[in-house]
Amino acid sequence: MSKTILGISALYHDSAAAVVRDGEILAAAQEERFTRKKADASIPENAIRFCLDSAGHKIDQVVYYDDPFLTLDRWLSNCVMVSPNNEQLIDRSFDRMVSDRLWIHEKLKQVVGEDWPAGTDLLVCEHHVSHAASAFYPSPFEEAAILTMDGVGEWATTTIGKGKGKDIQILEQINYPDSLGLLYSAFTYFCGFKVNFGEYKLMGLAPYGKPIYADLIREKLIKIEENGHFHLNQEYFSYMYDDCIVGERFGELFGMKKREPETFITREYMDLAASIQLVTEEVVMKLARHAREITGCNHLTLAGGIALNCVANGRILREKIFDGLWIQPAAGDAGGALGCALYASYKSSDLERRVNERDSQKGSYLGPEYSNEQIEKTLKELGAVYHYYEKDQIYEKIAEYLAGDKVVGLSQGPMEYGPRALGNRSILANPMSSEMQSKLNLKIKFRESFRPFAPAVLSERREDYFDLKCDSPYMLLTAPVKEEIRCKETDNGDEEDMIRIINQKRSSLPAITHVDYSARVQTVHPDTNPYFYGVMKEFEKLTGCGALVNTSFNVRGEPIVCTPKDSWLCFMRTKMDVLVLENYILLKEEQPEWKEDQDWREIYELD
Repeated sequence: MSKTILGISALYHDSAAAVVRDGEILAAAQEERFTRKKADASIPENAIRFCLDSAGHKIDQVVYYDDPFLTLDRWLSNCVMVSPNNEQLIDRSFDRMVSDRLWIHEKLKQVVGEDWPAGTDLLVCEHHVSHAASAFYPSPFEEAAILTMDGVGEWATTTIGKGKGKDIQILEQINYPDSLGLLYSAFTYFCGFKVNFGEYKLMGLAPYGKPIYADLIREKLIKIEENGHFHLNQEYFSYMYDDCIVGERFGELFGMKKREPETFITREYMDLAASIQLVTEEVVMKLARHAREITGCNHLTLAGGIALNCVANGRILREKIFDGLWIQPAAGDAGGALGCALYASYKSSDLERRVNERDSQKGSYLGPEYSNEQIEKTLKELGAVYHYYEKDQIYEKIAEYLAGDKVVGLSQGPMEYGPRALGNRSILANPMSSEMQSKLNLKIKFRESFRPFAPAVLSERREDYFDLKCDSPYMLLTAPVKEEIRCKETDNGDEEDMIRIINQKRSSLPAITHVDYSARVQTVHPDTNPYFYGVMKEFEKLTGCGALVNTSFNVRGEPIVCTPKDSWLCFMRTKMDVLVLENYILLKEEQPEWKEDQDWREIYELD
């Protein structure tokens, strides 16, 4: 008997919904894409509505990705542990804990409404089991080790498990307050970035520094055991009782003050980023080796926020700890919605798991899509000037603009699920331009100049450019740029002008080559995304280059675009040259004069 499961994550960050029928993923989306609130933590009403529409409003079970009673147990224990310094903890989180999370079943029933399956209650799935399920079930492996790492679930912050067929078993667990995710977030905060927003910025900053503080971190902040288990020295942290994640002793340890957001990034913060990145990688490598040892599996699957650290992922691959690696594209809390739905799908039925040779994630193209008719209606309402092309013409036309160093916003097909744009809600550019990284960062994305851009590469040309022996369809692996296309190595010494560092040409693809000669790679296959692949093949015909710059279609502080209107607004607010919406092309110089009613930079808290 067919069974359709709706999975929901909410009330922490990156709320989402996903719907699964007999183990097949029908749809999944994050709430932020609909509400335009970055990392929206609210009940995902819009994402739920989208999933219900995708399932034909026929749901057999609703599942939540976290156990509220175990979370309450951890919260109460935390209050006792920090007593009598628990007043601020209680004041800031009592209502959120008791009024919101303990009554999540009632809140979700109100949202799902008449589509709630009669005679059923809300199922709950433990947070890290949701992560584990999201990692293993869509993977191309019949059997695999499972490693999940994040800030905290109910109690767990790290788990090692094993998946085989339709069964998942958690073998080991590290509990709060020991958390690799919170350790990394502490450095994110101290270096002037937002927790749960800026961890990837810290990772991008790390290659500019030297890990001179790594020994101090190992000596004072974290004790790492040979099997990867670890303990944090809580004397230097305040997240157990305060909104501020680190205490005064943290800054005293390093002899510096917390960097204020938007201020100049000096050498010591680059070195801090490099140091915590190195220590994080060391813990992940030890955990991965231990997972191989206790599971006996040849393959590894990853989920949880730390699994978005593509540098650590690339190192697992290069050190050949496992024969194969698969990472959930929506590895953070958003992916928990999919994980709990899949877990319930397999555990509540006799359903046999179907393993797909590539994977069962469908390229993570699981969100809303818009027809040409809907797009044209929107463009007419906006008063936009546009041109229509057939599919056999539009790929070549887009490639011509890219070859002419135009910046192209592309919105086509179903929206991506997860934090990476994978060719359906992407900004594309010529990777051979030595000035493209600075141009995109400062004039299009309005973000920090040091942030690297990722390459999308034709799957068959992957090894022409990168030391990467496997596909990386979800942009979650960092790989070295091939020696053959590198330029002479540069010594940045004590240089602190990041623009000068960035603009140094390091390879024949300078726009995507990071300061350490690495790149965060996305491989593009015609079976998964024929539109994006078609554009790239035409670009290759014109230029001989089988790669493009691919960055998310948004500006700093804003979620990735969802609708045609979102795409047009982002296009008009930036110095993007070309907008492509399915079969329609818009040129910036042909559009009517843009006037903003409200300062959108204030909306997204930009300077």
